[in-house]
Parts: sequence; C-alpha cells; structure tokens
Amino acid sequence: MTEPVIPVLREMRWWDIDPVLELEKDLFPEDAWSRGMFWSELAHSRGPEATRHYVVAEAGDRIVGYAGLATSGTESDSGSAAGADVQTIAVARDRQGTGLGARLLTDLLRAATAFECAEVMLECRVDNVRAQRLYERFGFEAIGFRRGYYQPGNVDALVMRLTTASNSGSAAEPTSVQGTDING
Repeated sequence: MTEPVIPVLREMRWWDIDPVLELEKDLFPEDAWSRGMFWSELAHSRGPEATRHYVVAEAGDRIVGYAGLATSGTESDSGSAAGADVQTIAVARDRQGTGLGARLLTDLLRAATAFECAEVMLECRVDNVRAQRLYERFGFEAIGFRRGYYQPGNVDALVMRLTTASNSGSAAEPTSVQGTDING
C-alpha cells in the first residue's frame, strides 16, 4: 500500500479555482461559493495593497484543502489596529483527521501576523464541535452567536476571536497541531 503524499501548502492562484470549486461543492453543497466569489477574493490577494491571503494544500496533482483570510488592511483612521477574518477552511473528506486543517489555520495566522492584525475573527457552525476544538487549541475564544447564519437549516454560528500577542506581534500557535481537521 502506498503512503499518502504529504500535502504542500502554496498560494492559491486563478488556475486553482476550478479544482477548489469541486472540493467546495462536495463539502458545502448547500452554500458553496461561486467562481466569481473566489475570483474576487484572489483579486485582492497580491501586490502592495493586498488584503487577502488564500492558500491551497496540494498532494501530487490534487487540491486536498484550501483556506482564506481577509484583513481590513491597515490601521483605521481611528487609530485601531487592523483585524482579520478567517473566510474559509476546507479539507477533503479523505484528508480529514490528518492535521491538515491545523496546518491551514497556522498558515492563515502567520498571514494575519504579516498583515499586523491585532485580532482574528471567525464564524463556526454551533454543531461543528471538531472545528471549535481546533480553534480553541489555537487560542480562539467564543464571543457570541449569529442566529440563523448558516442556510439552509437556519443553523447558528459561534463567533470566535483570537487576540494576537501585542508585545511580540505574532498570532498564537498551538503547542500541538496533530489530529484535528475542520470543514467550515
């Protein structure tokens, strides 16, 4: 039996949109992102004015995961520091439970650090306990709910926040990133 190829993380590019869409439709059939949504996000991911960071996990010639982060860019006019939002994290069904979700989240938090974000926010389905455990390992804390956020089904979202280390300028990372993956 052949050992599975360890996925390599790399920047998502326009030519990744079709395989990412296939994975998106498999994992999130009811509310999958459109091609236009991914194009729009990638349009803001390069150059000196970039406010997005998207990454894919590639194993051989197959995309087995992806993740994205949006940031407010720079300090606001009010002087408050930039913040970021985890837009998406997805792992192919056959790669769940391998630590790939944690690797993708680690990459997003490194990007938040590079963007000099003071905090990172995300929403997670209230019934996705596996994802909540992963986020908690990274230092995220629940701060509220968004009622009926996920459609269909009218499922609530748990809003979570990670405040980055202000004196070191880096986002928290877990002491261990093995064994937990997420999809949304």
